[in-house]
Amino acid sequence: MILWTDEATFTRRGIFNSHNSHVWAHNNPHTTRQRNFQHEFRCNVWMGMLHDRLIGPFFLPDRLNGESFRRFLSNDLPILMENVPLQFRQNSWIQLDGCPSHYARQVRNWLDEHYAHRWIGRGGPVFWPPRSPDLTPLDFYLWGTLKNKVYSTEVISLEDLKQRITNSVTEMQENFQECRTVTTLYYVDV
Repeated sequence: MILWTDEATFTRRGIFNSHNSHVWAHNNPHTTRQRNFQHEFRCNVWMGMLHDRLIGPFFLPDRLNGESFRRFLSNDLPILMENVPLQFRQNSWIQLDGCPSHYARQVRNWLDEHYAHRWIGRGGPVFWPPRSPDLTPLDFYLWGTLKNKVYSTEVISLEDLKQRITNSVTEMQENFQECRTVTTLYYVDV
């Protein structure tokens, strides 16, 4: 079993793709979207996916480096994994992408110590190919779905943003079978 992991940044601006947003109407609706704000805010979110459950969210520091990520692995990941059955925790692999903080020596040393030969990533026993985000269910499904839920209406504060993320993940966990079905169908197709 693999614990798929990833981080994503959420900002006040949300997501907007002007190429996918066209309005066809008889009269001009004079639609506007605010893009610049006097007060910006953002948060980095870590999530994991293991078998039939989402792990997280966990709000990481704004500037993630090797030491802060190692502290997360040592101190916070075990707490996030408390509700995972022991046999899954003891036998699972962990996957990390090629993020610079994942490649830091102290992180690789921690992984070697705690996950022995059961980790996938840059510099690990099983290499993770660079620039391959569609190989993880988090990039393939979770982040897009989560951001669509979080940004369905304008975000007003950092606290509001974090609460929306937490609430949306709880809701997604309840409907997690949808993600597993979509992801499985995609991989069967490939």
